[in-house]
Amino acid sequence: MNDSIGRKITYLRLSVTDLCNLRCRYCMPEKGVCPKSHDEILTEEEMVSAVRAAVGLGVTKVRITGGEPLVKKNILSLCERIASIDGVSDLALTTNGTLLPKMAEDLKSAGVNRVNISLDTLKPQKYTYITRRSSFEEAIDGITAALNAGFKKVKINTVLIGGFNDDEIPDFAKLTMASPIDLRFIELMPVYQSPDIGPEAYLPASKILEALPDLKEEPSDGVARLFSFEGAQGKIGIISPMTNDFCASCNRIRITADGKIKPCLHSPAEYSIKGLSEAEMKAQIIKAINEKPDRRGELNCLNPSNSGRYMNQIGG
Repeated sequence: MNDSIGRKITYLRLSVTDLCNLRCRYCMPEKGVCPKSHDEILTEEEMVSAVRAAVGLGVTKVRITGGEPLVKKNILSLCERIASIDGVSDLALTTNGTLLPKMAEDLKSAGVNRVNISLDTLKPQKYTYITRRSSFEEAIDGITAALNAGFKKVKINTVLIGGFNDDEIPDFAKLTMASPIDLRFIELMPVYQSPDIGPEAYLPASKILEALPDLKEEPSDGVARLFSFEGAQGKIGIISPMTNDFCASCNRIRITADGKIKPCLHSPAEYSIKGLSEAEMKAQIIKAINEKPDRRGELNCLNPSNSGRYMNQIGG
């Protein structure tokens, strides 16, 4: 389905929970979020129905997000059912990786073909600081487990944070030399206003190219500019939502765990599907797509996102 300005919507990001086993400082408060009751969260049946409704309108790619999706008890059943929907050609999942050592092979068997693993530092002490949890070894083991499970793609998502991990850019880039890992550097977005994140944290993606002068750019048809080193097994992508918005080519909608369609990450507009039939869900998705904003508003450290939710409540 095309929206009101002709953008073809083919990508659904489905948040299955807003809970997480980490407490990343730029994402959510130290105490986490108040858990919603079961009655407030989409059931498994409702999530599957919502995906079917979206696929009926032209969605072909589904990404499972959270919070941390692997803390959801029925995640394997949910993935298996979504992967079996006729028309879903690509089922991906974004995770912090800490639960992958025990779940990677089962997720692959359930139909997940790509995983993105969020990792913002390669240093254990810094990991403990940014996540407020001591799970560094589990996250690293999760990357290994994902590679061993044989997913079509294994990506690492690294949020660029000035004064925290900008000194690690070369070390992250080296990962693409040693393993078939694709790396994505992502500009930090002001969605959650953390007291630990100041203006200096918001670095432009150009800092990455300054730190990696030997990169060669490659063709790309997505939001990431792609680069690689000669002889590397993986590619390096740079995603710059702050300095280069992608609104004109945005092809996605989001559904939150409590059943709200968000046609734009940075807009407060939401359309409820909780408790609706599949046909009614489809009508709401059509309405949301038709009312998708042309572009987001101004976004910088002085003008934070208008999303109205923390990132863990949206799914990124």
